Amino acid sequence: MSAAHDGVSAYSATKQSWAAALWADKTRLRRVLMIWGVAAFLAIAAAVYLVGGRYVGSDDAYVHANKLMVSTDVSGLVKTVNVREGQQVKAGDILFTLDPKPFEIALENAKANLASTVQDVESTRAMYRAATGQIAAQAAQVNVNKQTYVRYQALAKQNAIAAMQVDTQHAAVLSAQATLASLQQTAATQLAKLGGNPNQPAERTPDYLKAKAAVDEAQRQLDHTVVRAPFAGTVGEVDSLQPGTLVISAMSAFTTTSAVGLIGNNTWISSDMKETDLTHVHPGAPVQMAVDTYPGCKWTGHVDSVSAGSDSSFSALPAENASGNWVKVVQRIPVRIAIDKSECDRALRAGMSTVITIDTGKRRITRLLDGL
Repeated sequence: MSAAHDGVSAYSATKQSWAAALWADKTRLRRVLMIWGVAAFLAIAAAVYLVGGRYVGSDDAYVHANKLMVSTDVSGLVKTVNVREGQQVKAGDILFTLDPKPFEIALENAKANLASTVQDVESTRAMYRAATGQIAAQAAQVNVNKQTYVRYQALAKQNAIAAMQVDTQHAAVLSAQATLASLQQTAATQLAKLGGNPNQPAERTPDYLKAKAAVDEAQRQLDHTVVRAPFAGTVGEVDSLQPGTLVISAMSAFTTTSAVGLIGNNTWISSDMKETDLTHVHPGAPVQMAVDTYPGCKWTGHVDSVSAGSDSSFSALPAENASGNWVKVVQRIPVRIAIDKSECDRALRAGMSTVITIDTGKRRITRLLDGL
């Protein structure tokens, strides 16, 4: 019995020693894992952080395109509408036309006025030539009257004629001189109408140039009754424009009353990005784009330009606080992105929401090294 009891005691002591050793190993391992595991995690996190930061992105990005409400600067009634909603047009295609009849009448009236101006110029030239002829004849008459007056004065000294005859001849001289002065003034007036040159062509006179400008303006207005697409694109709005609609020119009403919406084929993406994300963004940086409408499709492009001012700097009422209650707000700066190619053949439409990712080419560790 005593030997068996001793064996059991020895086994229990051995088992306890093994348990104590195992507990010590577990404590040591736990201590190692707690210290070195946390250190390894921090090292990995620091490495990931330092090699990261290369890409910046934004979901505040939208597809843009050239958009224009195409109208005309003359007023009139719509005669024809040559396009429909969603139609593709090329630059120069006719969108709609106005009734040309009033403008044709105005053009004919301007041309008639131009022809009348030419006749007036030729009439003025003829009157000037007639006046110069009359001046020469009147000048000769003045000389004759003067000579006669001199003779009468000599005869009066000899008491050969009455004094009344001398006075009458003197009055004739004065009358002839007055008539000559009037003719000279008339000739000067006609010459001024001819621009100081009696041989000047009618096409160079001020009256002709004024009438010719009126003809050109009437022709321009007639040409603008045919409204053409200024660039290639897709017709966006046309339902409000129907034959018989009165179009009031923007120059007369300060607003476009009727027009055809046109969206250009050239598209790009514009994003209002945080100023803190633009540290290393520069024109030419590659960009990955995803469009919400087409999940799974990717577009690639590059930064075309970064605006010289923030959105608020172009605001009509800038956010300026002079009271001292100032709160700093991260500003948004527009970035324009050119689209280079797409993985799938899908049409981009103005206003679509997109998500962009810009490759700055700069990791955080590179930035830190550059700052040293």
